[in-house]
Amino acid sequence: MQRILIVAPNWIGDSLLAQPLLARLQQRYPAASIDALAPAWTSAVLQRMPQLRQVINTPFVHGPLQLRQRWQLARQLRQNDYQLAVVLPNSLKAALLPWFAGIPQRAGFVGESRYGLINHLHRLDKQALPLMAERYAQLAEDPGNAPQRPLGAVQLQVDLANRTSQLQRLRLRLDKPVSVFCPGAEYGPAKRWPSAHFASLAQQLAGEGRQVWLLGGAGDQAIGEAIVQASQGAAINLCGQTDLASAIDLMSLADQVVSNDSGLMHVAAALGRPQVALYGSSSAAHTPPLNPAAQLLMPEGLTCSPCFARVCPLGHFRCMTELTPARVMRALQQLATPQ
Repeated sequence: MQRILIVAPNWIGDSLLAQPLLARLQQRYPAASIDALAPAWTSAVLQRMPQLRQVINTPFVHGPLQLRQRWQLARQLRQNDYQLAVVLPNSLKAALLPWFAGIPQRAGFVGESRYGLINHLHRLDKQALPLMAERYAQLAEDPGNAPQRPLGAVQLQVDLANRTSQLQRLRLRLDKPVSVFCPGAEYGPAKRWPSAHFASLAQQLAGEGRQVWLLGGAGDQAIGEAIVQASQGAAINLCGQTDLASAIDLMSLADQVVSNDSGLMHVAAALGRPQVALYGSSSAAHTPPLNPAAQLLMPEGLTCSPCFARVCPLGHFRCMTELTPARVMRALQQLATPQ
């Protein structure tokens, strides 16, 4: 096996959960080079994975089939002479490119009538493999074989030069220990801990001599500003002021991270940061952070949680509001000291 192509997921968190698959492929085929095919918004995390040689960005938008564009990209991929493609998304569209590119071995799960497009067919037993990371890892094996356990670790490389540059650009100092909050969640507001809770926690941590950085995308700027205002300036709003690669580098300086169930939660895990992950409408049973230094908090005694809705269908949002700042503070105090 000389060249392997990974058709990566469309979400940051899922891309990180696929890293044990990459580690296993590298173990099985030590002489092979591994490339990933991914949308631009996830490529920053993939580019920081040591198992990958290169990341090829896809030009596709969500929704349309875009057959012409897929055929054109497939013609370019043919020049790389891949022997194996591993298709992680279960859609028909994801399986088209390796087929168009003439890659002889195309592995993936049965889904959306992909027979023929996928010729190394895996069948998913959800009860045997409850974790998304396990399901991806199974695709590194021959069909019918279970994934190798324990799963390989997640790991992101840090660009030290870029980190120094970002500290200077944003005028950030390291004279106090850093707590990072990730207050956003792309899926929807039901996954977001209330801004008032983040603000209260920021004030407590600032009172202990810490600084609090808020990291997130441009869509999280308003949430970040609300936290700054409610905390009376106890937090620094960096949401929207960095790209994903720079957020990775800055987060590597944190000795504790508090996040919703989001892509940045998985970034913290891949950086090995001690973290508290907050779950309300979602569940840690399927996509927990792959991090032994993680505390997972979820509501107690609520039959409506998890509902997996984007917005609380009952309107009370108790799953998140009842995760109090005091409870999160206790979890932070229990975190292991980082190495």
